Amino acid sequence: MRYTLTAALLALALSASAQSYYFPPITGSAWDTIQPASLGWCQPSIDSLYDFLEQKNTKGFVLLKNGKIVLEKYFGTFTQDSSWYWASAGKTLTGFMVGMAQEQGFLDINAPTSQYLGTGWTACSPVQEAAITVRHQLTMTSGLDDGVQPDNDCTDPNCLLYLADPGTRWAYHNAPYTLLRDVLQSATGQSPNLWTYQQVSSRIGMSGLWLDMGWNNVFFSTPRSMARFGHLLLNQGVWDTDTLLHDQAYFTAMTTTSQTLNESYGYLTWLNGQNSFMVPGLQLQIPGSIIPNAPPDMFMALGKNDQKIHVVPSEDMVVVRMGNPADSTSLVPIVFDNQLWAHINALSCPMSTTEAIGASDAWSLYPNPCGELVTLRNASTVQGRYTAECTDALGRVLSTSAFVAQHTFDTSDLRSGVYNMRITATDGTSVQRRFVKQ
Repeated sequence: MRYTLTAALLALALSASAQSYYFPPITGSAWDTIQPASLGWCQPSIDSLYDFLEQKNTKGFVLLKNGKIVLEKYFGTFTQDSSWYWASAGKTLTGFMVGMAQEQGFLDINAPTSQYLGTGWTACSPVQEAAITVRHQLTMTSGLDDGVQPDNDCTDPNCLLYLADPGTRWAYHNAPYTLLRDVLQSATGQSPNLWTYQQVSSRIGMSGLWLDMGWNNVFFSTPRSMARFGHLLLNQGVWDTDTLLHDQAYFTAMTTTSQTLNESYGYLTWLNGQNSFMVPGLQLQIPGSIIPNAPPDMFMALGKNDQKIHVVPSEDMVVVRMGNPADSTSLVPIVFDNQLWAHINALSCPMSTTEAIGASDAWSLYPNPCGELVTLRNASTVQGRYTAECTDALGRVLSTSAFVAQHTFDTSDLRSGVYNMRITATDGTSVQRRFVKQ
């Protein structure tokens, strides 16, 4: 297949950029690690995270930084080599492979689905059916009725009823998604397992199989394999020197708002940091970010019973969780995610406090939470020259300022989240204050 010079140069630039990341070998179990202490993370906070995960029925947890393992924990009889289902987190894998199939000329996401499934795949009129495209399946906007009883996951034509024009209604509907399996197979001539193995698994060292559960096609793998796919997403479809997906326009569309109905949904991928979101089963736009405690640039593969892949480009981080339901058995539970990120944000070690810098309780940051400005003030009679370092949850220094008794910081460029302000006196003693950017 031919690519334009611009596309080729872009792919080369992305591949070169990816060289700064570590990629584990595609064979064997070797995987480089990063010591949590090197990131300023404290063991008591890590233990608290692990206790939380165990209490929430977790089987496996992996946290990657720059592709290397920082945290990895398994619970009960579950081990590094145990497999578990992705549930709807596998939707994001399907979305990625649809992009690969389009890039290779097998399908066009703007073409009618009937081009690949034949006419009569729904109970709609011919005109209504012809209006449904593959893109509508990717974005959950097919317009088909998601309330069909007794089984709205049914993919038989008599279960697929017209409710609204395609593109005018967002509804989390498994049936049109499930049929993407048949679209891929019809377009490529390969089974879902063969296509996945040839196009993704064998190229990034990911194990796993699609199993027909009757109502859906569900992917099973180990947590590390799930993390490998997350790292592939972090690198925008590039694995070391191998570019799996050259079409960056598709990847961008997949990981950004795909339609105006649910701002927090791309192509079978959930998005954080948007103005509003919708959840399965409700025709309601909920204001705010879907995971307020997490970085706003995070995008996610989310599945029933809290199967998770969280990808955070700003932190070069991937977070994977597999297990039984933490709190809810809903199709896309999200309460656990916010609690999880509260623990991740608290991993940084508290700084030491000494009286030589002045009374520690005299230091204040306000307003807290803050908007575009936050002021650091020392109300003590002990005054001097100080340096303030603003660091993120990973301990990275974002800004450094020198001041005497009070200083106002511009936080307009900071994303929503938790930050630390470390104040150091000329004698080297220091105190820390934590603040939240809304």
